[in-house]
Amino acid sequence: MINILSDKNAEEYIKLRREALLESPLAFASSLEDDHSSNVEKVLEYIRQGPDSVIFGAFIEELVGMAGLYRDRHKKGSHKAYLWGMYVCPEHRRKGLGTQLVRAVIKHAKTLPGLEYIHLSVSSAAPEAQHLYESIGFSIWGTEFDALRYDDKTTSEHHMVLRLR
Repeated sequence: MINILSDKNAEEYIKLRREALLESPLAFASSLEDDHSSNVEKVLEYIRQGPDSVIFGAFIEELVGMAGLYRDRHKKGSHKAYLWGMYVCPEHRRKGLGTQLVRAVIKHAKTLPGLEYIHLSVSSAAPEAQHLYESIGFSIWGTEFDALRYDDKTTSEHHMVLRLR
């Protein structure tokens, strides 16, 4: 089941976010040391910003996947939103949850007046995620080489976009 997270999901979200950063460090720009989503108050603040900023969760008895969306806050950029923090627990991958999460984000984005594009960045260390985004209609518009470094490893990030209308 895919739902927008509420206050009651904050602790579960923090636990899953921590797992994501540990399990796939090169897939996220944040690290445990600088992640804003490791603090309950910050997570609650973010959750309460809807509808322009939301976090979707995939639930199978507990939270096993997540994907966020936030709209550009600048007037000149308010026609754009960003998909971020996409993650599904390894034991629940290849079951369609990632696709369901991204489709829920897109469906929600289409309800926001004036929103025309969803942008995202995907690490070259996550080719399965890139394939998922491409299968839904996102396309690469640029690549940032040597974008992230972690434990003497480096990865590029592909910047992708989906036009909504």
